[in-house]
Amino acid sequence: MKLSLVIPAYNEAARIEQSLAQILSYLAEVSQPAEIIVVDDGSTDTTAEKVQAMAASRPDLRLLRLPRNLGKGAAVKAGVLASQGDEVLISDADLSTPLSELPRFLAALADGFDLAIGSRQLPGSRLIRHQPWLRQLAGVLFGFFVRMLVPVGVVDTQCGFKLLRGPAARELFQRLTIPGFCFDVELLVLAQALGFQVAELPVSWENMAGSKVSLVRHLPQVARELLRIRWNLWRGGCRP
Repeated sequence: MKLSLVIPAYNEAARIEQSLAQILSYLAEVSQPAEIIVVDDGSTDTTAEKVQAMAASRPDLRLLRLPRNLGKGAAVKAGVLASQGDEVLISDADLSTPLSELPRFLAALADGFDLAIGSRQLPGSRLIRHQPWLRQLAGVLFGFFVRMLVPVGVVDTQCGFKLLRGPAARELFQRLTIPGFCFDVELLVLAQALGFQVAELPVSWENMAGSKVSLVRHLPQVARELLRIRWNLWRGGCRP
């Protein structure tokens, strides 16, 4: 079974080589056939050049470049729709959740689930390094508004570690409309509407310095995206 690993990247030049080296080492260690798709979301640094240099000697590593910064959702969508794997893993470029969590997620799919999503808020979750208090507060408020506006049946929508069956991933992302931070919420709303089975699993997670997303700074965009998802639900846009 081949795995597609989709990594959205925006101005990750400082760590992308180290992250990819860790990924390649882990996949070789567990003998997991895989393709790695890095989607450069209009970076203004040398992220794309560093990935391209590594890909020159790695046929299992691909770079996709978006013409400008379109948002994390748009980057993940481009990567998923370009994937060919039997399973598709979405992971943040900083590897805040380590790939060593992958076997439990593959087991969930083997048990019949279509999506397995990481959670930092379940019993058994292990937070190695917490976010600053302001980001934690923003995350709590975001979760509250998600539950109020678009109940999705999971505790943590925003953990960046998600594994999907390949056909389900490509069907869901073909329908995805949210280009930014809230794409995870729309993904889960669509999965629920289409009858896909979702498992939420506790993960180890470490806050990494250099996050490109601030809920406080991006609050207007986040509010617009959540309201758009709510509107799509109301008018039936998330139905099969």
